[in-house]
Amino acid sequence: MEKYIEKAKILIEALPYIQQFKKKTMVIKYGGSFMYDEARKQSVMDDISLMRLVGIRVVIVHGGGKDISGMLSDLEIHTEFVEGLRITNEKVVEVAEMVLSGKINKEIVQLLQNREMNAVGLSGKDGGMIKVKKKFVNNLDIGFVGDIIHVDNRLLNTLLKDDYLPVIAPIGTDKTGQSYNINADHVAYAIAKALKAEKLIYLTDTDGVYMDPDNPDSIIRRLFAENVPKLIEEGIISGGMIPKVENSVDALNQGVNSVHILDGKVQHSMLLELFTAAGVGTMIRRSII
Repeated sequence: MEKYIEKAKILIEALPYIQQFKKKTMVIKYGGSFMYDEARKQSVMDDISLMRLVGIRVVIVHGGGKDISGMLSDLEIHTEFVEGLRITNEKVVEVAEMVLSGKINKEIVQLLQNREMNAVGLSGKDGGMIKVKKKFVNNLDIGFVGDIIHVDNRLLNTLLKDDYLPVIAPIGTDKTGQSYNINADHVAYAIAKALKAEKLIYLTDTDGVYMDPDNPDSIIRRLFAENVPKLIEEGIISGGMIPKVENSVDALNQGVNSVHILDGKVQHSMLLELFTAAGVGTMIRRSII
């Protein structure tokens, strides 16, 4: 009986959060090594389905770099690297679009449909949703990799209003109609801004932001936007976490209520973060309250 009482207590603890988030929009960036672990993948889809069933409007943006590399290898398409960056030529961007929009996107849609969720697979090309310009890194032309210049939210708002769950592949077009691959983190943050989402959730391969990366007990559970520049200056936030956190701050300034960085390898990490007081990752907010 005790274990059932504990389950009831958990449900009661979740109730105010369920009430708070009902009919709110949350954008989830789905990407990382856990995408290739069948049990974790199924668990994430279960979590998303539960979120939908309690009234949360969900938008998923997914990555898939590992699959793209695998397909390029299978097709024996040589890719050039300059300063550690893959040059995305015409053949590479064609493969990227094929893998992202045709393979991964539809797999996610089917997993959700298996749970009776009304999922719709899209890319940034659909409805002219995501417009880009060519991205340069340190003045280096890396090919058909896009920088987002505009997100048209009309299609997404229509789908969300009609109770559909959009699943978006990170492909956009420039003004000539040329396809570009886009960093999925950037797509998620741009869409969250355009929708003024309640939350932007990054499912990643890390628990969040740490004061000391070598100390698992030093995770920062609540990070306020005004503290980010100092943490970057001190080297506490470094490497690939810098653009993720800087984009998070920009999203907050543009109307997103909070940003969450979670480890997708932790079972039910989203539910624990959203529906419990303690949480399991790093939540970034606008100001100290």
